[in-house]
This record gives sequence, structure tokens and C-alpha cells, in this order.
Amino acid sequence: MNDPLPRISTVIATGPTGLGVMWRDDRSDRVDLAGWIATGGEILSPLNDPALFATVRLGDHGTSVEWGSEDGDLAIDAHHLRLIADEQRRFGRAEVTAWQTAAGLSNQESADFLGLSLSTWNAYKAGISAVPTPVAMACRAALRDPILLHAHYRPRKRGRPRRVGAPSAA
Repeated sequence: MNDPLPRISTVIATGPTGLGVMWRDDRSDRVDLAGWIATGGEILSPLNDPALFATVRLGDHGTSVEWGSEDGDLAIDAHHLRLIADEQRRFGRAEVTAWQTAAGLSNQESADFLGLSLSTWNAYKAGISAVPTPVAMACRAALRDPILLHAHYRPRKRGRPRRVGAPSAA
């Protein structure tokens, strides 16, 4: 990982589990931490209280977000907050095209890999249809973990398939 560690400029509570985050690189995100809180067990369960969640503040030098008392341990570091924000970002036309280019797949291979029809894949690429969250998750996961692509990608042969019963060229 060569990316610099993310730093947070400002953070505000936007709802019972939502944060508005301004990063030092001038990017801003709305992040829903409902899943993070729900899977955090007893340690994070106090954050289910909207009054406590609303006490959000920056941690040391923008490296984390904290809640509760100054010496408490209710916090998420900026790196993991950024990872969650990245996963929740829109996955639209530009992201679909960038994913396909990075994966090096044709339209048909992309559709096959994701279990979609070619027309559905083309609708995502054209921005005609919204990309469902599970498709976006699969695309992002396949780039993070190339084993997924290695295990499930089936290359197509170039050219048109032969007609059944057509004489073979000798």
C-alpha cells in the first residue's frame, strides 16, 4: 500500500449512525457506520445511543474519530473509516468502465464473470441502469483480491463460434 494514511479535517454526526467527513485531501464523504457498529459486539454497542453517537469528535491530529469520554476507547481510525467510505461510494458508469479496464475483460467476459446478461452489463456501462450494490461489491472485491478473478473468470475464444454441423476447414 503506497497511499498516504488518510487524515480527517472535520467530522459531524448526520444521523443515528451517519457521519459527514471532510478529509484533508479535500474529499468529503457521508459514511453510514450501522454495519460497523452492529458487528462490533459489546464494545461498540454504546454507539447505538443517538445521543452518544452525536458526541463525535476528531481524534489525535485527524487520525481517528472518537466518541464518549476523552480516555475512552470508542473510536475508529481514519484508515478504516476511509475504507468503509470507499465501499459506500457510488459505483456508476465511470467506475464500471474503470473496473473493466483494470480487470482486462471484454464486455461479454465481464457479464459472464458477474453472472449477468450482456445487455444488463451494457446498460450499466452506458449509465442507463443503476449498478446494484452486490455487483459493485463483487467488482471491488475482485480488484482487491485477484484470486476471485483467477478462480471464476472463463476467457472467451476470439472470433465467432462455429455453427454446429458446419464443415471444418482442412
